[in-house]
Amino acid sequence: MRMLTTAVNTLLKRENSLLQRHGFAHVVAQRTNSVHQTETKVPKIPPFSYSPPPYDGPSTGEIIAKRREFLSPALFHFYNTPLNIVEGKKQYVFDDTGRRYLDAFGGIATVSCGHSHPEVVESVIKQLKLIQHSTTLYLNHTISDFAEALVSTLPGDLKVVFFTNSGTEANELAMMMARLYTGCNDVVSLRNSYHGNAAATMGATAQSNWKFNVVQSGVHHAINPDPYRGIFGSDGEKYARDVHDLIQFGTSGQVAGFIGESIQAIGGIVELAPGYLPAAYDIVRRAGGVCIADEVQSGFARTGTHFWGFQSHDVIPDIVTMAKGIGNGIPLGAVVTTPEIAGVLSRRFYFNTFGGNPMCTAAGHAVLRVIQEEKLQENAFLVGSHLKRRLTQLKDRYELIGDVRGRGLMLGVEFVTDRDLKTPAKLETLHLMDQMKEMGVLVGKGGFYGNVFRITPPLCFTLHDADFLVDVMDHALSKICITEHINNKVSLLCFSSESETCGAKVKRVVIKSEVLEVAVEKEEKLQENAFLVGSHLKRRLTQLKDRYELIGDVRGRGLMLGVEFVTDRDLKTPAKLETLHLMDQMKEMGVLVGKGGFYGNVFRITPPLCFTLHDADFLVDVMDHALSKM
Repeated sequence: MRMLTTAVNTLLKRENSLLQRHGFAHVVAQRTNSVHQTETKVPKIPPFSYSPPPYDGPSTGEIIAKRREFLSPALFHFYNTPLNIVEGKKQYVFDDTGRRYLDAFGGIATVSCGHSHPEVVESVIKQLKLIQHSTTLYLNHTISDFAEALVSTLPGDLKVVFFTNSGTEANELAMMMARLYTGCNDVVSLRNSYHGNAAATMGATAQSNWKFNVVQSGVHHAINPDPYRGIFGSDGEKYARDVHDLIQFGTSGQVAGFIGESIQAIGGIVELAPGYLPAAYDIVRRAGGVCIADEVQSGFARTGTHFWGFQSHDVIPDIVTMAKGIGNGIPLGAVVTTPEIAGVLSRRFYFNTFGGNPMCTAAGHAVLRVIQEEKLQENAFLVGSHLKRRLTQLKDRYELIGDVRGRGLMLGVEFVTDRDLKTPAKLETLHLMDQMKEMGVLVGKGGFYGNVFRITPPLCFTLHDADFLVDVMDHALSKICITEHINNKVSLLCFSSESETCGAKVKRVVIKSEVLEVAVEKEEKLQENAFLVGSHLKRRLTQLKDRYELIGDVRGRGLMLGVEFVTDRDLKTPAKLETLHLMDQMKEMGVLVGKGGFYGNVFRITPPLCFTLHDADFLVDVMDHALSKM
């Protein structure tokens, strides 16, 4: 790490030294002044009117010791120095020192209304004073009142509610009902999904990280319709054909059903490809199955555009499962289905001791009221849209961000060390999480490779909170410098201020480690400079190619590069006049390039080998400006 950082710093220092040697000391002075002028301060957390009382509980060390001695060894925690959270209000949590953090994870998409929302708290206390628990064998109006309010949010014939204690229980019950109703055992799930950690749901879950080596039968995992990493891009109907093939070749031709998250949550906030769910639902129903929508994380207004995630896909499932946001943190889950499907449980006795507990259902009913009264769905849409837009702007600045996705206040940011290969940036993700925590922002982590930020805050999140989150992420990204060894090469990611790299963009160069060792010894090292600057320049020109159809190809090595212009990429029609026009425009802005190729449509970029990173950025910025005006 130290050697790599030193090498790049040496390259920048050498540029300044050469400028001074050749009489350009004023340029060095301008750069130095610019460093101090553009240094960014750590963003400040938005003001908040509440301060917690002093904490007088056990220390962090004592809690960790008790966890190790008395709790499951499977428990883990975020951050190098774990947080001891002792209080929460709205979208903020407080640690044992009284420090306030912006909670952008919401207890894993569970805190919907806000921490300790007064109306939810009051409803629970009021019910506790009446009766804490009876049983569904007796009558109590809280369960039926909540069930009535809950089904009013759902479309179609989804009118019968079964209450559970968690999302895992809800999905277990839903899968059992599907099997009983159809008389079939086979269920289709999606790769990268997570549906729980009990017997049936672990079978439906399709990530090895969450599966133990126990019997898991009767589930077939279809190709994941992932627009970012999937083999068919955003073509939902092509992915749906795999469901058809699974049924035809892996089952008797008849199935119990299909279970899918509207947005894969633990899988990394993965939106399903457009058109996938309608096609998959149709295929499954033609095979005699029912369709289960897992709304454990995407339900209860979180996606902003709709109350339920499946509604954005224009489908109506046969069974809907829910938990997490349903109770704002109170242990509660539910399955909602049609009267016909619900009837299968009357064949035997089905009972859940705590499902429908008066205290929990009172809390759930209060959550529905708060979402409606405080217009939290609309807020999730407005704030989430703003937040996603700002995160996407960060993606344009930092190559470490491979993808920004999601809806409303259920967003994901995937980090990669190589955008083309989509190499997961696991260590970088952990480092960024730690840095953001130190600045007062808590985010979740997910995805199969652990390289995705899961941003699922309470739905009372504000525009100021969204801006603070992005400003903190921006600040953390601008400071990070991480290395990764790949095939005897060293991959160096450097993020630095505008004055240092001319543009505050991610710079990624891959250098043989032995070359780096030599690079610190020679004086002007023009061969190494050509490699470093040329690699950077070619990467930036390739980014322009992704933005402008006029660029048909970027090629070459080091500081011998070519950019070919075409009016039609498929036909490769030479853009002769456009090439001349661009040359003229760039000359007017202070950049001279050569022209070549049989058709005269290729920029020949062969500068002196003392070309600098600053020169490369200036060249690309000028070309970008000229192309944008054509």
